[in-house]
Amino acid sequence: MRIGLDYRTVGTSPQSGISRQVYALEAGLRALPNVELERFTVAPLGDETRLQAHCPAWGCAKTAMHQPHHRLRYEAGFLPRALREQHIDLYISTFNMGLPLAPKPKGLRTVVLLHDLFQITLNNYHANRMKALIYKTSDRLSIAWAVHSADRVWTPSQYSADETARLFPKAAGKIRVLPNQVDGFFELPAEISARQLPERYWLLVGTRELRKNVPFLVDAWQQARSQSPEIPELVLVGSLEHLPEAQRTLPGIRALSGVSDAELHAVYRQASRLWQPSYAEGFGLPVIEALSVGTPVAVASGTSLDEITPPSAPRFSPTDGAALVQLMLSLAARPDAESPEQHRLWAERFNQHAYRQRLAELIEELT
Repeated sequence: MRIGLDYRTVGTSPQSGISRQVYALEAGLRALPNVELERFTVAPLGDETRLQAHCPAWGCAKTAMHQPHHRLRYEAGFLPRALREQHIDLYISTFNMGLPLAPKPKGLRTVVLLHDLFQITLNNYHANRMKALIYKTSDRLSIAWAVHSADRVWTPSQYSADETARLFPKAAGKIRVLPNQVDGFFELPAEISARQLPERYWLLVGTRELRKNVPFLVDAWQQARSQSPEIPELVLVGSLEHLPEAQRTLPGIRALSGVSDAELHAVYRQASRLWQPSYAEGFGLPVIEALSVGTPVAVASGTSLDEITPPSAPRFSPTDGAALVQLMLSLAARPDAESPEQHRLWAERFNQHAYRQRLAELIEELT
């Protein structure tokens, strides 16, 4: 079987959570018997990516390849012909949309990897209202086409599967869950004394997107800290610029940017607890990364975080600030109930072996 893999996300943001799943998917597919894998993407003229993947004759800046007019040119003007010429049997799009537009090559089967639907259900950061409207409209049309035309829709959680079925009920029968692969860290933790982190701190990873609900957590943390000296300092992996101005200068809060994988490994290991306050989450990669090194977590309830987090882990409402303050005060005053080894064992259900076993089942279903 010849499988084509959408590699565009890797060109735009090679270290992102989505790109990590593309790498996992690529490695898993290459490990299957009787599979020939081909990459498809768009890249600037002269870029080395063009030597490693099938690209259109025209070039495109890496930061612009997801713009609607470039997507249309690629998915309508290049992809159908390229898939036909390369005799692709199965094409997998990896970023919520991006399947070839008609005419679909004869005999081609397609899969869309739908990480979440927040592009069309929530407000996102854009330069202005007009740009936000253009992107939301084009994203909805692209996602709707992908869900409609795909032979299968793979989601990383049952939560995302249920949301897809709610928005696109006719597609319910072709939705399957493929939990993300999270192997933890291969590199040893870096020496991070230069980062000058406090001896004891709570951790939050990811600050940019509104759905991460970071100001809500920071507000509760500030209130709890004013009531008890046991509340640790708060370290954010991201930027303080995404917080309200009044929160950026709070004593005991700091942000880390430009963090390498080895540094992130160390930051997770040294944290007393990871907090994930998202009110909308398609999977929750930082939760599994923290658990994989033995660090306890506390998560907001109501989305995919309920699925991927151990039943014994503390949960809180993403809207009830007073209850979160009380939970923080309680957790700061007592040790974690589970051992680091128990956290690591839970995280193993998302390791490479589990991922590849499920991937093999899904590919077999399509053949």
